[in-house]
Order: sequence, then C-alpha cells, then structure tokens
Amino acid sequence: MDTLRVEFHCHTIFSKDSLTKPKTLVEAARRKGLDRLIVTDHNSIAGALEAKQIDPELVIVGEEILTTRGELLAAFVTEEIPAGLTPLEAIRRLREQGAFISVSHPFDGRRGWELADLLEIIPLVDAIETFNARCMSARFNLQAQEFARQHNLAGTVGSDAHAVMELARATLTVEKFTGADGLRRVICAGVENVRLSSPLIHLTSRYATTLKKMGLAATHAPSKRS
Repeated sequence: MDTLRVEFHCHTIFSKDSLTKPKTLVEAARRKGLDRLIVTDHNSIAGALEAKQIDPELVIVGEEILTTRGELLAAFVTEEIPAGLTPLEAIRRLREQGAFISVSHPFDGRRGWELADLLEIIPLVDAIETFNARCMSARFNLQAQEFARQHNLAGTVGSDAHAVMELARATLTVEKFTGADGLRRVICAGVENVRLSSPLIHLTSRYATTLKKMGLAATHAPSKRS
C-alpha cells in the first residue's frame, strides 16, 4: 500500500511570527522526507501559494484562521478566509470550497477553545488537532485526544513549525490520497510520529514578531482574497 507522510501545520514569513521563506520551507520538507506539506499561515494563503508554485506535488494550500472563538486549521483552501469571522461563518466559507477542516490546538492556552464553542462546531468539521508539537504542556494534547475519542472525531497532528528546525516533529502517515475528500477517507487510519518541541522554541516566534515590528525583517500582508 502506498503511503504519504504528511505535515499538517506549518508557517512561513507570511505569518507575522515566522521568518521562514516558502522556498526554505519546501527545501526543508524535501530534506526531511515529507511527502505532503500543508502550509497553514495565519489568515493568509499567500505563502502556501508561493510554496506550491515551487513544488506543486508536495505542497497543499492551507490556512490557520483566527475566528472570534478560536483557530481553525484548513487544507485544500482555494479562497482565503479572513480573520475575525464567527466559527460558523468561517466553516461555512470553507465548506463551500470543499476544504478539509480541523481545529488548531483546541485545549491549549494559545487561542484555545471554550468547551461550549467546540461542541457547537464538531458536527461541521472533519477533525481536530490531537497533537501539536508546540503545546506548552503534554496534557493539552491528551485532552484533545480524549475529546476526539469521546466524540468519534478524526485527529490531525502537526509540528506548528514557525522555524525550519521544527518541521516534521509531528507527522501523520496515511494511505495515498488525492484532494480533501480523499484525505477524509484515509485520515482515521493514519499513523502518528510525534515529539513535543521545547517550550523555548516559542522564542523564535517572539524574535520574528519583534524584528517585523521594528522593520528589520520582511513583512507580508495577507492577500486580498476573501
């Protein structure tokens, strides 16, 4: 059976807290043996589109979307979703374009979800992120795994890489698939290979954010697709 090793969650310089250029990310993914790379910048698909131009087979266009309640993590995005929508509206727009929809680090303190809000959206999403390598505590991932089990939800895993050194710390190996529907069919049988990152890795994001605020690093505004 042909399989694919997939990174579901990573960022480029098009996120305000990353300095990784799309070309650098693609090169690292190849070097680390990834078969599919879902690029999920904050509220932007510009970096993913640039990466996909470099390697159309490797890269899947994704987006991490900040809603009024928490963050969603989408793959196979064709139209950028702006920040600040309600979860239901963001999900409606994603479903209209056939995207695969997961939920970023649902129990982490970093823009995590209130239980009532999470319960409202689970009938409308394809998965939740059951392991995020950047979680400050392993218990947040354990909570997500238990929640997925209780509600019969599929799980995605991701490094949430903002720096190249983090890429591929959390991957899922799945049967070969094409498109969002194909991913939905194979996701539940995926095999995890995961490691938590050091909490100190968050310093790389703070460094990137600070440099951009000071005008000492390139800053990319989100594209105008909506």
